Amino acid sequence: MFFPFADHPNPRGYIPWVTWGLIAANVLVYLLISLPLSMTRVDPTDPALIEWLRAVSRVGVDPRLLAARATAYDLFTFAHGYKPGAPAFDDLLFSLFLHAGFLHLAGNMLFLWIYGDNVEHRLGRLPFLLAYLGSGVAATLAFSTMAGHSMTPLVGASGAISGVLGMYYVWFPRNQVKVFVAFFPFLFDVVMVPARFVLAIFVILDNLLPLLMGAGGGVAYGAHLGGFAAGLALAAVLARRGVPAELRRAPRVHDREAASGGMLDGRQARAASELATGRMWLERGYPVNAWQHLANAARLDPDGPIGAEARALMAEVS
Repeated sequence: MFFPFADHPNPRGYIPWVTWGLIAANVLVYLLISLPLSMTRVDPTDPALIEWLRAVSRVGVDPRLLAARATAYDLFTFAHGYKPGAPAFDDLLFSLFLHAGFLHLAGNMLFLWIYGDNVEHRLGRLPFLLAYLGSGVAATLAFSTMAGHSMTPLVGASGAISGVLGMYYVWFPRNQVKVFVAFFPFLFDVVMVPARFVLAIFVILDNLLPLLMGAGGGVAYGAHLGGFAAGLALAAVLARRGVPAELRRAPRVHDREAASGGMLDGRQARAASELATGRMWLERGYPVNAWQHLANAARLDPDGPIGAEARALMAEVS
């Protein structure tokens, strides 16, 4: 078992209100709508049941079995989930807050909890909300291109959260994810894994390969990949967003050293430049951004004073 549950580093002293609000909204929709309707049986004479059966029945499946298991939530998701064959803007947004069950909800909220705060801190609260919803819309539309005129409803926040993962992949390349690893009965441990490795597993093993192999199981692989691609694209466009203008214009440390006759070698010069950039991010209240540059400085000058200072600053950020 490979179970991610936290990441490092995180913004210190920052409250990710939008991330928490999105989690709360999804949980409330589940508790107030999904759960009670899932425990409510359908009137067999309800015309909506017949319409639902026509839409979701598959060859070889007895419609009577589907009807016997149908719940009011099935009809609700059919009415309000996004249907590629009958697209509606309100369904496009509302479907992002509906889930197929508790495990579907829990998995999505776990990933939003792990990765959302860093991305929200980098983007800002309102831009993060817009990016989240925009990724969800992009994911749903990507799914629609593969689903044709299907009337089977798409529900879940997976596409929107995949967009968050795509942004995280671009902006936090050196972050680590805490993963619980279990190989019963031999191994039970918590290990730190590079975030990009964890996200690569999500994209390639959990989504791309199943999509190429034609796997079903009710999982919208195309939506996950579409959302991730949207997040990657947005992050690439905004890669320099928030970098102070004076930082972009300032000569790099190794250039100043060369101009003043300094004797730093190439690696030390790059380390000094990364250290200076990390300090500037810290002074401006962006510890997560600072961490990336401090880690670079420590790597480039592992045994020297620049690396030592970078590690000391990283300890303060941790």
